[in-house]
Amino acid sequence: MTNYHKATKSNKQVTISFKAKAFSIGDWTIIKLPAKESAKLPSRGQNMVKGSIDGTDFITPLEPDGNWNHWFGLTPELQKTINFAPDKPIEFKLTTVKQWPDPIVPEDLMSAIKSSQPAFALWQTITPMARWEWVRWLRSTANPETRKKRLKVAVSKLNSGEKRPCCWNRNLCTEPSISKNGILLQP
Repeated sequence: MTNYHKATKSNKQVTISFKAKAFSIGDWTIIKLPAKESAKLPSRGQNMVKGSIDGTDFITPLEPDGNWNHWFGLTPELQKTINFAPDKPIEFKLTTVKQWPDPIVPEDLMSAIKSSQPAFALWQTITPMARWEWVRWLRSTANPETRKKRLKVAVSKLNSGEKRPCCWNRNLCTEPSISKNGILLQP
């Protein structure tokens, strides 16, 4: 039997609700979405959501876990604001958003893009969602040599008019410190 979830394909906002306990992987504090709720999302890849915990509003990307589900990290700031306790289940209500915020772009990527006027000009016109994909693609390797190659490839692709990185599996976990072979590690 194949582990496949059919995602909702629409432009409508999707709202999901669930309770979950956080767990740790290394320095990360993770919330893993239940498979039933994750399957309701419009993409098996990254989804941007807004939510509220104990009256604190936040916006965050839901990252794919490599197994057709999603997760997100609870930042230390959010943990402090909500009086986080590791063994306490947290109730979530998350709604997908159409307008993505700009990602924090790694310095090496921005420096590489700015080194080429055509690449930088295209970068300024692409959507925030496309920028998130470039950032995810770059960070999906822990190998410094591969990262250097990807910086060169990113500039080359942007110079040739490509708005998104191609030929990689957007459904994999792209945080090497908490995944193995694109699959989110378990606690």
